[in-house]
Amino acid sequence: MKKNLKIIFIGTPEFGAVILRELILNKLKPVLVITAPDKPRGRRQMVLPPIVKIVAEKYNIPVLQAEKIATLKKEISKIDPDLIIVAAFGQIIPKTILKIPKYGCINVHPSLLPKYRGPAPIKFVILNGEKETGVTITLMTEKIDNGPIIAAEKFIINNKKITSKELERDLARLGAKLLIKTIPKWIKGEIQPQPQDESNATYTKLLKKEAGKIDWSKSAQEIERQIRAFDPWPSSFCDANGKVLKIWRASVLKQTKKGPKGPLGKTFLAPDNKIAVQCGKDFLVIEELQIEGKKRTKVEDFLKGNINFVGTILK
Repeated sequence: MKKNLKIIFIGTPEFGAVILRELILNKLKPVLVITAPDKPRGRRQMVLPPIVKIVAEKYNIPVLQAEKIATLKKEISKIDPDLIIVAAFGQIIPKTILKIPKYGCINVHPSLLPKYRGPAPIKFVILNGEKETGVTITLMTEKIDNGPIIAAEKFIINNKKITSKELERDLARLGAKLLIKTIPKWIKGEIQPQPQDESNATYTKLLKKEAGKIDWSKSAQEIERQIRAFDPWPSSFCDANGKVLKIWRASVLKQTKKGPKGPLGKTFLAPDNKIAVQCGKDFLVIEELQIEGKKRTKVEDFLKGNINFVGTILK
């Protein structure tokens, strides 16, 4: 492999940060990192940098930030990179930038393409109850996640309680290992990219905050998957006596003929001092929750001061 390979890394969230850190530790330190601008975050709306920027600055790598990456074409051209690596950036890279590096722009995507293209593959894998997923490295084109495949690796989801945050971390680690193994082969011309099968392509959509509103007419299993998929964002929430109630952890209780039956969203006292909620099918057992204005807490502790909550109808 060429010595002193000039790499530009483009990414923003935790998924990108894990991959960037592994590149640096494996002597593939980028000469430049491009990420999104600092943005207000959290309840206090403090302006904070993307985690990719924090990692880059820790290792003294120059950082450029832009709302639209097309505006950085001149800066990228000046560097004349050999390779551009993209991992969870959230913008379409224009053709004018894609054609700059000698070895192209490659993307690390957290799904087994062509399935789950788009901005939220990890969340939809959990929402749909998939038992396996993976990471795919593609040679980028102007179309979203449709470039030819350079490498891919499967990931079996053994943890039935996995959240999107946890799965993101697992796939980032897997993606980093695969990328580090793939780059030398790619540079040496030992890999022939394989076109994706368009007939098997599926797409995910950009989620908005309101997607987290719980629909109690759905089955308890569907809602439980939603809770894990939307942790930490956009979270899963409902209305409880005029206050926002977020549910962070839950399980499913099968409904028997002898079990209680009530209107959708009605709460009952469940075994082990937990709260069961009537769903379209079966009960959702709440294990960890957060009432508006309060901290996240285990349901047993919540009930100590809110026993009258049982019988409430959640909307």
